[in-house]
Amino acid sequence: MTTFTGGCVCGAIRYECDADPIMMFKCHCRDCQHVTGGAYAPVLLFPRKDVRITKGTLQRYSTESMAGGEHERGFCSRCGSRVSGGKSATAIGIVAGSLDDPSLFRPTMDIHVADAQPWDLLEPATTKFDRYPT
Repeated sequence: MTTFTGGCVCGAIRYECDADPIMMFKCHCRDCQHVTGGAYAPVLLFPRKDVRITKGTLQRYSTESMAGGEHERGFCSRCGSRVSGGKSATAIGIVAGSLDDPSLFRPTMDIHVADAQPWDLLEPATTKFDRYPT
C-alpha cells in the first residue's frame, strides 16, 4: 500500500491517504472540462474515511451531478487550486495533479467519453464508458 500525499500549489492545503484507490479514471464530462480548462479531469477515487486533510480547510463548490444530487469540489481559497471532486457518502475523488507524486496516477478507464472533445486523444488501452461505469 502506498501513502498518497498532496495539496494545493501554495501549500495552504495538505492531505494524505493510506488506502489504495478504489479506481483511477479520466472524466471527460463537460462539467470536468469547464472546471479543469482541459479535456478531462484525472481522478483517483478513495474511500472517504481514509482521506485526511492535514493542513488548512477546503473551500467547496457544488454543481449538479448527472447521476443525481450534487458534485462537490474542494479547492484552496487562497490560490484556487482544485484538490478534490465527486465527494459522496463513502468516497471522494482526488485530482491527480494535486498529488505530490502525480506519476502514481494510472487510469484504467475513461468515463463520459460521449462528451470527449475531438482533439482529445483517448488512450486505446483503457476501458471506455459513454457515461458512468456500469
